[in-house]
Amino acid sequence: MFTDMVGYTALGQRNEAMSLALVEEQRKVIRPVLARYKGREIKTIGDAFLVTFPNAVDAVRCAYDIQRTAREFNLAMMAHEKIHLRIGVHLGEVVELGGDVHGDAVNVASRIESLAEDGGVCVTRQVYDHVANKLELPLVSIGAKALKNVTSPVEVFKVELPWESKTENPPHPATQDLDRRRVAVLPFRSMSPDPDDEYFAEGMTEEIISTVSGISGLKVISRTSVTGYKGTTKNLREIGKELEVGSVLEGSLRKAGNKIRVTTQLIDVARDEHLWAQNYDRNLDDVFTVQSDVANHIAEALRVRILNPEKERIGKKPTEDTAAYELYLKGKHYLNKRGMDDLKKALKYFELAVHEDPDFALGYACISDCNSILRSNWGVEPEASFARAKEMVAKALEIDPGLAEAHASWGMLLHSEFDFRRAEEEFRKAIELKPSYSMAHMWYFILLNYQMRWDEAREQIEKALELDPLSPVIHLNYGAYYWAKRDYRNAIEPLKKAAELGFPVAHGMLGGAYGMLKEFEEMKREFALDVELLKDSVPFERLYSDAWMACLTGDKEALVRLLPEVESHFHDERGPEAFIIAMAYSWLGENAKAFEWLERSFSRREFALPSIQAEPFFDGIRGDPRYSDFLKKLGLK
Repeated sequence: MFTDMVGYTALGQRNEAMSLALVEEQRKVIRPVLARYKGREIKTIGDAFLVTFPNAVDAVRCAYDIQRTAREFNLAMMAHEKIHLRIGVHLGEVVELGGDVHGDAVNVASRIESLAEDGGVCVTRQVYDHVANKLELPLVSIGAKALKNVTSPVEVFKVELPWESKTENPPHPATQDLDRRRVAVLPFRSMSPDPDDEYFAEGMTEEIISTVSGISGLKVISRTSVTGYKGTTKNLREIGKELEVGSVLEGSLRKAGNKIRVTTQLIDVARDEHLWAQNYDRNLDDVFTVQSDVANHIAEALRVRILNPEKERIGKKPTEDTAAYELYLKGKHYLNKRGMDDLKKALKYFELAVHEDPDFALGYACISDCNSILRSNWGVEPEASFARAKEMVAKALEIDPGLAEAHASWGMLLHSEFDFRRAEEEFRKAIELKPSYSMAHMWYFILLNYQMRWDEAREQIEKALELDPLSPVIHLNYGAYYWAKRDYRNAIEPLKKAAELGFPVAHGMLGGAYGMLKEFEEMKREFALDVELLKDSVPFERLYSDAWMACLTGDKEALVRLLPEVESHFHDERGPEAFIIAMAYSWLGENAKAFEWLERSFSRREFALPSIQAEPFFDGIRGDPRYSDFLKKLGLK
């Protein structure tokens, strides 16, 4: 890859000091991007870079990323401070000698770079042949070109960059009707010299999403659905169509010591035009002012009125301690990964954060969430984790009664204690405080679905999906809605979507839906995928899936044979829930055993237990007098 600054020679003749300063800025912009794509900087020649890569795809993606980064940098610059680059990429053999590279390949790259437009990228036929079906970016031939010191003409392709004006292509009809007040905040790009500061850009993105979500007149896409667009080469029209948003906020963040530079731009997807752009050069302790200012400007640009209580919440600083805030952002980085070791790392950072600032409500709320997830997803010290989760969320709400996330988390904990009335109050409060908080809608859905309040449940799960359209767990729960209604055919599509989005347990639920439909080949295929994907994290998954298939195919002998082994793993880490074993005994018609295991499920406060009313495998015990008494005990009657 060969890069060159447009107009550099002329600038040097007019103002040498300015040209040298601009070259230095260019190097600061380009080098972090090279590192992300394993680009090896061979040398700089004045304003030019010569770089090699492990493969052609990385080279072209890097070229795109350099131009995107330069474009973001230029947004906040005066005309004479802007960086204008041309890039050429060629694939061929080189000779390495004394730390340099030589050969025709180098010559070709340097020659085609001059064919690129200001801000553009050109590649040769050799590169095109390797990347044509591996990139989202269109490549258009500009013909065979005669290059200096190259014997034969070389076919050159222009990379069509997403932001380039294409007056011959009016806005796509499908994008014209998109709601401008439906907003996606794309992952902010880290421009920091230290790659370890990536967490700060991630955290900034999430905190801006959280802040803007507090404006009731806007619908803001959740973090889960925008995370996949980090480093994407898709244009904004594609992203807008996929997320069904009319406005996109994108930006970058550079952190150096106690200084931050934040560049933001709000874009109308249908018209591909800027609605607002701003650059912030601030001290680190002003980061909250930046977040609230961005939220206010988005509302202003989209002509949305911010209610007075919302203004207060948007302008409120979660902490005055920047050290505590940095620790919190590091914790969020690991919390979002969801692995057991990641959660334990996150927990340490959040505990350090509240040690720095004992009044940091968000820190306590996140400690609660870590303990809840370690308990529910990983079976880590269930009783101690639950008690710690309750203690920490109560502390968070004591400090900040207006913290939506804490109300939603408290609702989940109350739900786990089968206190459905108070849980519902907390979910409603969380939604009132932050209407775009998708998880509050999803958790509220679970409560409603378990109580078979179908219309209300569907409203909440569809709202959650509207706010987080690429969330696998929300698609999974949409499938659970149809399962609970015994509409197994309609359960399949959302469960397939959850599986496609990388949620392994969706394959097990898909297997169940196919089994209910007597489509046993599809059932076997999905359970096989479930076992393969979960074999490392759930060592007994094959045993459980075999038991499930025995139920679904009506093979009582196989189930009777398998149940003792299933029961033997009950006390193991990641072992089966008592609720599942009770389900099997109910299906076998062994009511006494079923109620025995249901009592165990109740004593352990297993989260799935309230679904007993809708679960078809419990149909066999519904006529038993003990069933009505058990529902009363659960608070469901």
